[in-house]
Amino acid sequence: MTLKEIVKNTATKFVDVRTVAEFNTGHISGAVNMPLQDFAQRYNEIEELGIQPVVFYCRSGNRSGEAVTYLQQLGLQHIYNGGGLEDVEYNLN
Repeated sequence: MTLKEIVKNTATKFVDVRTVAEFNTGHISGAVNMPLQDFAQRYNEIEELGIQPVVFYCRSGNRSGEAVTYLQQLGLQHIYNGGGLEDVEYNLN
């Protein structure tokens, strides 16, 4: 399955790991804002994490990559780095 297919899947959840200020400038509809600096303490708040697909994104893909790597080290599956906000928006269209 490609990232575009995962992003378009209605079961997919989106997590924005940018700061609150960045999130407030625009985000994917329905996305949860979980800034990377709070991520290790809050990731368990993501519903169905490891069961349903979850796409993480930020501005460029670096912070979302860190979040995905962290969760992979915990053994979680169905987690994806969507890259930057613009990348996810592109794949949704």
